[in-house]
Amino acid sequence: MTTQTFGARIKRNEDPQLLTGQAQFVDDIHLPGMLHVAFKRSDYAHARIVNIDLETAKSMPGIIAVYTAADLRSFWQPSPLLVPPPPAEYVVFNERTGGQLAKDKVRHVGEAVVMVVAESRYLAEDAVETIGIDYDPLDPVLDLEAALTEQTAVIHEDLGHNMAAHVIQRKGDYETAKAQADLVISRRFCYDRGTASPMEGRGVVAQYDPLAQKLTVWDSTQAPLPIRNGLARILGLSERQVQVIAPFIGGGFGPKVMMFYPEETLIPWAAMQLRRPVKWIEDRQEHFYATSHDRAQVHDSEIALTKEGKILGVKDFFLHDTGAYDPYGLTLPLNTQCTLLGPYVVPHYYTEFKVVFTNKTIVAPYRGAGRPHGVFVMERFLDLAARELGLDSTEIRRRNLIPPDQFPWSNEIIYQDFTKLTYDSGNYEAVLNKAKAMIGWDEFREARRRGGEEGAGEQGSRGLPSAEHLAGEIGVQSKALKKKVGIGLVMYVEGTGIGPYEGARVQVESSGKVTVVTGVGTQGQGHYTSFAQITADALGVPVENIYVSTGDSGQFNWGTGTFASRGAVVAGSAVNEAAQKVRAKALKLAAEHLEASEADIELVDGFAQVRGVPEARVSLATLAAKANPLRGAVEPNAEPGLESTAYFGPKMGATANGAHAMIVEVDPETFNLKILKYVVVHDCGRVINPLIVEGQVHGGVAQGIGNAFYEQLVYDENGQLLNASFMDYLLPTSLDVPKMDLGHEETPSPLNPLGIKGTGEAGTIPVGPLFAQALEDALGIPGLEILEIPLSPNRLWEIVEKRRNKTV
Repeated sequence: MTTQTFGARIKRNEDPQLLTGQAQFVDDIHLPGMLHVAFKRSDYAHARIVNIDLETAKSMPGIIAVYTAADLRSFWQPSPLLVPPPPAEYVVFNERTGGQLAKDKVRHVGEAVVMVVAESRYLAEDAVETIGIDYDPLDPVLDLEAALTEQTAVIHEDLGHNMAAHVIQRKGDYETAKAQADLVISRRFCYDRGTASPMEGRGVVAQYDPLAQKLTVWDSTQAPLPIRNGLARILGLSERQVQVIAPFIGGGFGPKVMMFYPEETLIPWAAMQLRRPVKWIEDRQEHFYATSHDRAQVHDSEIALTKEGKILGVKDFFLHDTGAYDPYGLTLPLNTQCTLLGPYVVPHYYTEFKVVFTNKTIVAPYRGAGRPHGVFVMERFLDLAARELGLDSTEIRRRNLIPPDQFPWSNEIIYQDFTKLTYDSGNYEAVLNKAKAMIGWDEFREARRRGGEEGAGEQGSRGLPSAEHLAGEIGVQSKALKKKVGIGLVMYVEGTGIGPYEGARVQVESSGKVTVVTGVGTQGQGHYTSFAQITADALGVPVENIYVSTGDSGQFNWGTGTFASRGAVVAGSAVNEAAQKVRAKALKLAAEHLEASEADIELVDGFAQVRGVPEARVSLATLAAKANPLRGAVEPNAEPGLESTAYFGPKMGATANGAHAMIVEVDPETFNLKILKYVVVHDCGRVINPLIVEGQVHGGVAQGIGNAFYEQLVYDENGQLLNASFMDYLLPTSLDVPKMDLGHEETPSPLNPLGIKGTGEAGTIPVGPLFAQALEDALGIPGLEILEIPLSPNRLWEIVEKRRNKTV
């Protein structure tokens, strides 16, 4: 086999379609007689529904139907619980999910109450404006700690309180470790809400054919096959009667793996009721209210260390905001519990969380999915400990890293895949060393030392040199004399490639083209290219001769979805398994055709040929036709076609890891900042396509920067979201996202034949603590501690002023 594309920097197959406007998204679906939907959504965070006046809306021209929860009759039902609670040591879980339309009570602003179906979206929106709803307002539940007190209102009266879940896990005996410690640090850490803000919001189009008795749904989902299965069950159809297609998707990032949003079941139901195609496309304001949010947690934590900086144990208690309902189970707080441990030896660990219902939009995964919160706690603790012990912040990390000869490393607690959290492979010190070298850590520290000696007393209490001096020393550009420059470096692990399974079918057609089909959806990860590269190497065909189909339940019947950095690991391994089976078939057929030994056959450029005798060859196209004869006898039990289907399911997830480092310039008067240099060193096992991996990391860092310094959802005391538009909700622009220098380490995973690990969330996970560390370093204010994310120039000013006032 001479074809070798695995590891090559091949441009993405899908980009020409996307860049020339030829890619089809859900909103590009236009069908004859199509109807359009708009929703009347709650204006209140918490209220009882007293009366709904629909008369004007129903009488308006072009209005086809208006539905409330009562009109849905037996179709109304709570959405399914997507992820059950884990088999951890101590688990209490109270399942409460919402119905398609609010019945009797609304529990967050933006909850859908009425669905209007009209000849156009404009007419539907006009009708929505005429709908009057009388509410009996109730006190909103917004603060996590107050929500658990007896004095607060109860969101789900049948439950009697606002605790959605309570979980305790432990490793070793933290209290014993604490008693032996030379240093114990306790802090409160806060991580507030944000939202994914993809370019494309959610959208659903449904068409029911009563003659064929078939429902076709186009859905901007990350999990088309589970959506197919669920819709069939909910609508009383066979799974074979439902086809779900996830076309090109303009960004998923996690919220689109949240399944059975109200719109996802209502639109197909309406299409069946009205016998006409029905379409709903989420507008930007709806996305802020109706699509899941992420990341509200408050941690009260403690770390115990020796005087040499070795971690003895960690204790972490946190509250997690799940919003009004908990359909996604405990995935996010479990990820937080597990990812807090990082790449470090933590002999003793006590971790406890309570999940809290609030009158806010539901919470579900968003790129990182709880991991950034845990990493923030551990990385901030190591910075605080380094300061207390007089250690360099990279040295305290080095002293605690898991050695490379200790893998697989068991952390004992239960992970989101319900197995014990085990790291499969890694070489963390090599990652740290490369990141330090690439950012110029030692050079920066030496430049600061020299600058501090030259300018002691001129740059504040720590004798920090100017931005201009440091920038000149380390070779980055900074033009402002008054601005301060700081450096940071943090580390992380990323659980990836979890089960249960994915499948793929690989077929060599009689034309010589190769088709790869899998059930996972794609939202920009480069699946069309990476899956083609895996297949190309197995079959010895050019990448351009391979057609890849994803996310269509009519093409492939089984699968789970694209989430948790698992697409390449799990679906890619299934593609490899199927391609290897097709390869074995091709070698056997070619050996028979060429009257040679299978061991002497090689696959090269679409041909099977005898090694060393290239003129003795036969095309794969000929072999495909030979494998599918139209007449004649075949051997008993022979399989027709040069194709195969395979499934892959790992026994546990593969663990990627990495380090981010940054040099930042900050104005100490306005607290505006500029990133002068950004480095990422990542280990995702064997790299299928470095170009795609780098693109994934770039995008992740951009979102991580937004999470760290720009993006925050702000609610008032009534539960009203105050910044539900891009005029008020800040996103980083191209001017804020720096050029990045990327390095790779490769420790292959033993959990799959390709040795690969995921990389989808690597760019996002550690950016919050990196900002905190680098900004503390730049400002150089004694006792300054940044213990919350997200920041902003005004919030950073408030934190600094509070610290300065304490020292006055």
